Amino acid sequence: MDVPQKRFCDLLNLCIELQASDIHLTSGCLPYMRVRNEIKPTGDEPLSPFAIEQIANSMMTDSQKQVFETKHTIDFAFFSESGSRFRVNVYRQRGTIALCLRRLDEEFRSFDELTLPPQMSKLADYMHGLVLVTGPTGSGKSTTLATIINQINETRANHIITIEDPVEYIHANKKSLVHQRELHCDVLTFADAVRAALREDPDVILVGEMRDRETMRAAIIAAETGHLVLSTLHTGDVVGSISRMISVFPAEEQDAVRNQLSRVLRAVVAQRLVHRVNGVGRAPAVEIMFVTSAIQNLIRTGDLTQIYSMMQTGNADGMLLLEQSLASLFAFGLIGREEATQLVRDKSIFETRLRRIQESRGTASQPA
Repeated sequence: MDVPQKRFCDLLNLCIELQASDIHLTSGCLPYMRVRNEIKPTGDEPLSPFAIEQIANSMMTDSQKQVFETKHTIDFAFFSESGSRFRVNVYRQRGTIALCLRRLDEEFRSFDELTLPPQMSKLADYMHGLVLVTGPTGSGKSTTLATIINQINETRANHIITIEDPVEYIHANKKSLVHQRELHCDVLTFADAVRAALREDPDVILVGEMRDRETMRAAIIAAETGHLVLSTLHTGDVVGSISRMISVFPAEEQDAVRNQLSRVLRAVVAQRLVHRVNGVGRAPAVEIMFVTSAIQNLIRTGDLTQIYSMMQTGNADGMLLLEQSLASLFAFGLIGREEATQLVRDKSIFETRLRRIQESRGTASQPA
């Protein structure tokens, strides 16, 4: 093993030992790792451009190298020699190659273990329709989807097809049969893969990300034809997610898309990860909308601004506003008030939920 490769293996092992979430490799710099939410340098020798290029090339297949040469960026998954799995992003900065590696969970965790609300398990009960998990980059969307897929895999005799960029979680066949397809390796585009999946006898189709109109169109058609489709959007809230799916289509198509969405959409989850008060990891704050007949009508008529009012009064249906989720995390001591209030849009909803939690626990004092 040459020197760059040996040093790289040592870095991967150190990442696991320190329980770091990310590794950053940049030409002329020390390696950096994210440990307990803080970026920290490691080692005492900067990495040369040659060393980083050698490390990147050692991980990429020939086809991935071709994609990188064309697009100057690529995502893929990588197994270390110790068997740990990483999501890798190779990109260019200041004319040189740089890498970011994120350590992936090796075991599936339940909704409860992820501190997600119990009503989230309902997402794995749908037999058909469209379920969206949304949020910014690094908000835990892939982990949530993996948990949903794993629950279906353990409880239903289905054929599950995932289309991802890259494949992050490996699903062994349990009660279901699972096929996992990766962009640039097994398929050319998300849209083509969804259309092809319809000819592969699927029950459940996971679309790793809906980046364009054609992928959204294919996903809606798949949901209309009796399949359960799970996917993600890089949107910040429930209403923004629905609006985004409609707005990418030309104006003359938007009425038809609203009608389609009102029929196939089952739920939207918008989530953020908030730093825990103990400094170890992050807790998910989530907004959950389950589509009721009233919300179907609002989507069909385009009156999306009224959805939050429906959600505020829809707790019995499992609805949850972001402010209510943040209040629960704060009340039970998982996050600090400052972290919670930074994401609050309506302070009165946050304070009302917080007061009700404190009253139900028999105390008016703030949690530690």
